[in-house]
Amino acid sequence: MKALVISGGGSKGAYGGGIADYLIRGKKQDYDIFVGTSAGSLLVPLLAAGEVERLKRTFTNVTQKDVFKRNPFIIKKQGKIFSTKINHFNSAKMFFKKKKTFGDSSNLRKMIERTFRKEDFNKVRSGKKEVIVTVCNLTAHQTEYKSIHDCSYDDFCDWMWISSNFVPFMSLVVKSGHEYADGGFGDYLPIHPAIDLGAKEVDAIFLRPEQLNINSMRATDPFDVLLRAFEFMLYKIGKDDIVISQLAAGKKNVQINLYHAPRVLTENAFVFDAKVMSDWWEEAYAYAEQTPPRVISDTV
Repeated sequence: MKALVISGGGSKGAYGGGIADYLIRGKKQDYDIFVGTSAGSLLVPLLAAGEVERLKRTFTNVTQKDVFKRNPFIIKKQGKIFSTKINHFNSAKMFFKKKKTFGDSSNLRKMIERTFRKEDFNKVRSGKKEVIVTVCNLTAHQTEYKSIHDCSYDDFCDWMWISSNFVPFMSLVVKSGHEYADGGFGDYLPIHPAIDLGAKEVDAIFLRPEQLNINSMRATDPFDVLLRAFEFMLYKIGKDDIVISQLAAGKKNVQINLYHAPRVLTENAFVFDAKVMSDWWEEAYAYAEQTPPRVISDTV
């Protein structure tokens, strides 16, 4: 069996979509298993349903309003440069409403239902493909993997949304009495679940460069500090996921083909700009077409 795994990455998911587009429509790869975290969880269900073009239209036209009902950031664009700062008004409104996060991403839940339709869900469920999304149960301190075959349509859309909710900037969701958040906090590049499901070859898309060489300006506010701390943490989690997967691959004779983003795409993955994301999709398709993956083994 063959698996496609896509990491988290916020708006950088458009780059992951471009690589997946090449693998599926350009290289004609056929996958049995699809596993995603965060942005990856928004990509893999439609990829499994064969709706690559619809996914491309959606991901290359998404806006801040498609994601946030209440955006914790003020984003300004000067030329090709984006700057962000705290939206004190929106954050204060969340505080006075006794919410636990700075932003409200319930618009993203609505977009998921518009994009990943019930007929897509039924199409995947009636076939032999497995689709898994990763979530973090903050109440139980556990990473959980939700299969499309174990959920109703509404529940699976909830898990897709939850997997993408990067707290404290996006919604903290209570489901079945537990608080849930972005799957990347527990498994940023979920290769290991694909191996556990029996995959013998895994194409894994890691939406960060192999080496994170970046020298940012000093942080400007508390949100900036949080974003940079999370960026550092998720990069390290993703690298650890690769090491763990190498060990599992060695034991089970699995080949892992790793596709990295070739550069730092953005320092704020909460900026959703249609032109930028469309350019990333096309760039990623060409990059994957011209650049072979890094084949990794059990050698750490």
